[in-house]
Amino acid sequence: MEARQSLRGKVAIVAGATRGAGRGIAAMLGEAGATVYCTGRSTRGNLSSMNRSETIEETADRVTAGGGRGIAVRTDHTVESDVKALFDRVQEEQSGQLDLLVNDVWGGDPLTEWGTPFWQHSLDNGILMQQRAVHSHMLTSYYGAPMMTARKQGLIIEITDGVDYRYRGNLYYSLAKIAAIHLAAAMAGDLKPYGVTSVALTPGFLRSEAMLDHFGVTESTWQEAAKTDPHFLMSETPVYIGRAVAALAADPQVHDKTGQALSTWGLSEEYDFTDADGNRPHWGRYAALNGL
Repeated sequence: MEARQSLRGKVAIVAGATRGAGRGIAAMLGEAGATVYCTGRSTRGNLSSMNRSETIEETADRVTAGGGRGIAVRTDHTVESDVKALFDRVQEEQSGQLDLLVNDVWGGDPLTEWGTPFWQHSLDNGILMQQRAVHSHMLTSYYGAPMMTARKQGLIIEITDGVDYRYRGNLYYSLAKIAAIHLAAAMAGDLKPYGVTSVALTPGFLRSEAMLDHFGVTESTWQEAAKTDPHFLMSETPVYIGRAVAALAADPQVHDKTGQALSTWGLSEEYDFTDADGNRPHWGRYAALNGL
């Protein structure tokens, strides 16, 4: 599906646009012509506690380079005053228009102690994960939804991991990711009378900047990581989920999907888009065949 300029005139907020899925989503919305507010904590000269080099300004530049308009706004989505200020700014600058809100704030990777039962896991880290990945989404939607209900249109997307409620290998991680799925479903119930859509969306094995670093490879040498983890050959770039979001945002019938948990691989078949390299990885089918 040709996405270029399909979102011209649309206004989006990507909460957690610094890197990974959020950056890919923002960039592809820019490619589709949207105005995208790119939010997060890492700015040039003032990185977050994640201590990574990516910044929201870099993401905003990619949005603009792709054909949209990128606007970087430093926002800690766990701080209510920050979130309120963000939406007050969008309300003023865009005359109340907000067509798309993507909740992709995460920050849980350094907090997850894989292979550790929940009673031995750091309780502080487990609770902090919920604050970063669940409470932040609740705060952001709380202030974003009124802009959409006022116009009786709009789309909220909860980025998560997986499409079901199965255990994901760590209680606190599972709780955060499953909460995002239910947030989408519950918001859909409240928003339905106003014509506003709410869905959850998962990537497959995401080939993010952090994951490339983890395996000691780059985007040009990523296949070498299969020597460590053969499943990485079925990984997908952040462009894939970005194109999924752009396709949803451009679909005039998207409200038919409200309350659902969707996947990049499923939407790629429905909307006929591919990953950056032209491939169409299907993590759902691969995981089922390999018992993952």
